[in-house]
Amino acid sequence: MTRTVGSSGPKTLAAIREAGLDLIYRSGYEAMSLRTLAAKVGLQPGSLYNHIATKQDLLYDLIHNHMVTLLERIDADLAGIDDPLERLKAFVAFHLTYHIERKREVFIGSAELRSLSPKNRKRIVALRRDYEDRLCAILEKGVAKKQFRIADIRVSAYAILAMLTGICTWYDPKGRIDRKKLLEVHTRLVLDGVTP
Repeated sequence: MTRTVGSSGPKTLAAIREAGLDLIYRSGYEAMSLRTLAAKVGLQPGSLYNHIATKQDLLYDLIHNHMVTLLERIDADLAGIDDPLERLKAFVAFHLTYHIERKREVFIGSAELRSLSPKNRKRIVALRRDYEDRLCAILEKGVAKKQFRIADIRVSAYAILAMLTGICTWYDPKGRIDRKKLLEVHTRLVLDGVTP
């Protein structure tokens, strides 16, 4: 990729992030070199430091942006929905759709959590817990209203999230099942698991 003459700092940073996502998704964080990243963006290796401080900072930035976006979007999708059953349906639809559309970010956010420094990992784990807490709150409210029967809220939330997130490993948009049917199947599985 050749750098566009006169391209701006924000455009170059966006190109670095996009290339970083692609390279880490395909090869892993440890295998990605800053030299390869610079070449993909059309920069000299030393020029990367005008945009990112370290390779670790890039990884943290990619995962942090993913988590912040995830939290903002789930809050927007759940806004105005009070009924726990409807909130759970909205959560399932959001989670599946987001994870299908942002497969690289989701994969890196899970697989490369181990590559973060302890301080950065702690921050990301806190954001992940915030997301999990959104689902736990829905389940707790449903239990309180006797819409759901759940023995352990946190374990149930983890099981639901694991099932839904698994979509990243097997779903093929060109496959035999369309997205609408996929959402219906997963929603039914989740509801069957929590309703009396």
